[in-house]
Amino acid sequence: MMPRTLLARTFLLLATLVLLTTAAWLSLFRYIEAEPRARETAQLAASAVNLIRASLFAAAPEKRLGLFNEFSTREGIRLLPAEPEDEIETMPDHRFVHLLQRELSARLGPHTRIAASVDGVNGFWISFRLDEHDDEEYWLVLPSERAARNIAGHWLIWGTLAFVLALGVAWLIASRISRPLKAMARSAEAVGRGQIPTPLPEDGAEELSRLASAFNAMADDLARHEKDRSEVLAGISHDLRTPLTRLRLEAEMSIADNTARQAIVSDIEQMDTVISQFMDYARTESGETPLTCDLTAILTTIGERQGYLGRHLSIEAESLPMTSARPIALGRAIGNLIDNAWKYGATEVSLHAAAVDDQIRIEIIDNGPGIPATEVERLKRPFTRLDNARTNAGGTGLGLAIVERIARLHGGQLDLLPAPSGGLLARLSVPVRH
Repeated sequence: MMPRTLLARTFLLLATLVLLTTAAWLSLFRYIEAEPRARETAQLAASAVNLIRASLFAAAPEKRLGLFNEFSTREGIRLLPAEPEDEIETMPDHRFVHLLQRELSARLGPHTRIAASVDGVNGFWISFRLDEHDDEEYWLVLPSERAARNIAGHWLIWGTLAFVLALGVAWLIASRISRPLKAMARSAEAVGRGQIPTPLPEDGAEELSRLASAFNAMADDLARHEKDRSEVLAGISHDLRTPLTRLRLEAEMSIADNTARQAIVSDIEQMDTVISQFMDYARTESGETPLTCDLTAILTTIGERQGYLGRHLSIEAESLPMTSARPIALGRAIGNLIDNAWKYGATEVSLHAAAVDDQIRIEIIDNGPGIPATEVERLKRPFTRLDNARTNAGGTGLGLAIVERIARLHGGQLDLLPAPSGGLLARLSVPVRH
């Protein structure tokens, strides 16, 4: 049940802290407020009793009944004689009631009793005697609100406002902590896709500022190293291909034996292919600007190119939506999957493309020997080959690694699955972006 995001967790913890603090504050307020309120209530009740005592002492016995009626009608104070058969309901067993009982006993005498109702009549009932040595006892009935503990409404309003304000501050604190971390997570995902992220703002708290600065420096170093590597490999490629071209010309012109000549030319072409694969893997694709492109047209072009090579590629493509992508890189990835299918034992290759759940799925299906499920993830790593019938042809082990990098560059993925009719189903999935 614990939320997964840092923002929600931090806010929940701060809100819980605020709630517990507010509850503790209210409990402490009620505890501290009980004694002075009990003393005040007892003082008011004792004053009323003493006033009644003085009035009754001053009045003649035959006029006391009229005085009772006068108190009831004009002052709202009811006086009733206490009877032994009175049905008394005691007040709740609370600390406030005990304090009130103690204060009244100290002011009116140890025989003082308090009750919540007498003979079914609710109120704040206080017993007293006109004299300590007098056995006759009376009930003074005051409104029940006098003995009730009610926190004032303005306290509740201010407490609620303070709680809401504290929650707002807690949300502000949590969001200020999680916002730069979310931005850093997005930048890290961009680095994982081979892109150069936008520099993070280096402001805010010192720890977050230092973290953003270190991340920006790391991203700059990675971009610089990637650029240096591309330049070095481009230079190596140029330096190697020039003598390879001369060797091929010399072989075709100088070697009379046709078989030997073809063997040397084949070796030279294989070396050139290896250099091309190294360049494809090492090349940074961030240099190609994403464009809104028509994948249906790209697939049609790939099919025509396969036809020029004498390969029959069956293409089934629905009407695909326009999407933002790097067309050269995406065409290279699809071409690698098709070349792998022909190269590793397939006699029939088909291509299916469709839009499914905001994704474009491009599937290359062949009837070759396939790939064991346990070897799929390993074969996506560079310089990895499978030692079975599917690797009879030569290669560097970079084809699937190149496709995997291009898929991640587009925010998609590469899945290698068994084909329904045997062989391999290579699925390249890329999200639809506008």
